[in-house]
Amino acid sequence: MDQHKRDVLNRLATIEGHLKSVRRMVEDDRYCVDILRQTYAVERALQKAEAAILQNHLRTCVPAAVRDGREQEITDELFELFELSRK
Repeated sequence: MDQHKRDVLNRLATIEGHLKSVRRMVEDDRYCVDILRQTYAVERALQKAEAAILQNHLRTCVPAAVRDGREQEITDELFELFELSRK
């Protein structure tokens, strides 16, 4: 397994742990602001994971698609991702 994949999987495992913690906090009727702080941390961690995945995609999959003559397909796909990120 390459280092990038290990890094992303580690980030996702950390996010899973944080989500379980948030769930326990809700179940334990913890203070709302404390719960929100944790959910914001989860969001930031997820954004970092997304950025790492996108960076890898731009470095590996996009050049391969261009070499294979699939420029329009990969451009459309990236635009779709851009649109999804803005919703």
